Amino acid sequence: MTLLAFLFLLIWLPAARPRHLPKAASDPVFGPRQVHGVLGGSVTVTCFYPPTPVNRHDRKYWCRQVGSRCNTVVSSDYVSPSYQGRVSLSDHPEAENFQINISALELGDAGTFQCGVGVNGRGLSHRVTLSVAEAPPVPEAAELFYVKLRSTWTVSCSFGADTADQRRYLCKKEEENCRNIVDSYQQIDPDFQGRVLLTFEEPAGSFSVTMTQMDWEDTGLYYCGAGEYGKEGKSKELDVFVYEDKNFPQLKTTVTGKTGSSATFECLYDPLKKSSTRIWCKWRLQGCDKIIDNSGFVKYGYEGRVAMFENPENQTVTIILNQLQAKDEGFYWCMSNELKEQQSSTELKVVKGEPALNGTKKVEAQVGSRVDLSCSYPCKYYSYEKYWCRWNETGCTMLPAQQQGLPGPAASCDTANRTAVLSFDPLQEDDAGWYWCGVKHNGVLGETMAVELQVSTGE
Repeated sequence: MTLLAFLFLLIWLPAARPRHLPKAASDPVFGPRQVHGVLGGSVTVTCFYPPTPVNRHDRKYWCRQVGSRCNTVVSSDYVSPSYQGRVSLSDHPEAENFQINISALELGDAGTFQCGVGVNGRGLSHRVTLSVAEAPPVPEAAELFYVKLRSTWTVSCSFGADTADQRRYLCKKEEENCRNIVDSYQQIDPDFQGRVLLTFEEPAGSFSVTMTQMDWEDTGLYYCGAGEYGKEGKSKELDVFVYEDKNFPQLKTTVTGKTGSSATFECLYDPLKKSSTRIWCKWRLQGCDKIIDNSGFVKYGYEGRVAMFENPENQTVTIILNQLQAKDEGFYWCMSNELKEQQSSTELKVVKGEPALNGTKKVEAQVGSRVDLSCSYPCKYYSYEKYWCRWNETGCTMLPAQQQGLPGPAASCDTANRTAVLSFDPLQEDDAGWYWCGVKHNGVLGETMAVELQVSTGE
């Protein structure tokens, strides 16, 4: 009976997104599926490989499939006599690829080949079909994208000013159909909600699509286009391959915060270039609504609520959003004008509950008086570092220790003294503003509480 119940449960469990590792995980060499050339002309084949120390220094090769054998045409230190003078192989470890160039193409050059790393047939390889036409035209080759697992993929597409009024789209090829991922009519596949963005660009008819949190299942053929796929308009084939780089940092894809409390987000920026524009925005169907950036912009309604902290030592930027409300739920994006693969998205979920940091959130006082801003914390934070900072559009400036009554990290919880106090004596008119009480552990910023201090002259 127990077995029957278990089988019944399996039948009715909802299907989850598959988590099995595809071929990409075990054979991470990638290149074009098909290459087209013209008699007497030349072709260049680019093959990508993971940038491990072994792969960087290992043998690269291009071989021709003959039955069960693959005969070397060119490798890192060899050229077949029949191809002497018209084939070359160049390795570009910094770009994670190597290239094979074949010139003076002959009809007999057509066939099935492999590009690979290591030993023919035993190393990592990718199968390529080469066709040679007697005269042009030849089909346009797919654009290749070699994308790190959990990183971000961005593609730009342009089809001319005459397509500016047409529907723009990105779709993924699935058997005979092309599944719409996102289009300019704000139609988004539910599986990509919050992690894909279509943006119009200049000149007219141009647009880009950005997809975050790239997973194994995102490997495949895509088309960006104007009009309707397979019916009318123009399109471009995109071949995307996801591979794992174990050195690529993993970020949280979901952050949960309690109503009235705060949430902490991390963004990758390696290196932290001063010239880079760093933006944090909330994803919406029609675009990404900017909330804060590193130039001092803070969206109206977020004053005192959001701050950006740069961490050069680990090449990250921390964003803290406090005074959480249910309407804050959604997807938030870290964006930059550089380092596109490091753009990321995080879903914020706001749950009911009580903040761990408590105190009076709005304090009014007169110039010249003494004011104490208090922030009480629970025993779970007894070993954390506590701080007060003054909020402004470019961050939150840590205040001098002598102004703060801060109990330091302790070995045990003192139930009689669990309050961090910020004192003003005497209070001055320019002390008005927002102040944050917060905790951090091992240098990592945690929960915060915001206090608005209003100062009157007493006149």
